Amino acid sequence: MVAAEHLVGAWHLVAWEVLTDGQHDEPFGSGATGVITYTADGMMQATIAAADREPYTGPSARRSPDAEVADAARTYFSYAGPWHLDGEVVVHDVTHALDPGFVGSEQRRHVDLDGDLLVLSATEPIGETSRRHRLTWRRNVPAPHVE
Repeated sequence: MVAAEHLVGAWHLVAWEVLTDGQHDEPFGSGATGVITYTADGMMQATIAAADREPYTGPSARRSPDAEVADAARTYFSYAGPWHLDGEVVVHDVTHALDPGFVGSEQRRHVDLDGDLLVLSATEPIGETSRRHRLTWRRNVPAPHVE
């Protein structure tokens, strides 16, 4: 049984895989990076980014070409909000997200925890079929050094 204290802390993305009708996909590629953080007071935050994202030509998103901002949004995923456990499922109640359609949603993820590896998975219905998301995270991996 997973206990809340087992999830508390920062986890770094190892892989985001999606299976659809036997097809394997990595939405942001094999070099994607990300962090998911669970706090002891019940808040969570998750971000995932494709590798090698292009910087804006302007000083900020608000002062860069719309096409650059759109490309940046397509290669970045982020949401946050309160969290709790429901058996072997972690429930994320989304209050903030890059995708406005995520706000107000309940994101349920099955939890598999093995030492410093955390696998969160969910099935997403798509018409007559479904997609299976599997995100693998590792605890205590140093973040890339930024100078």
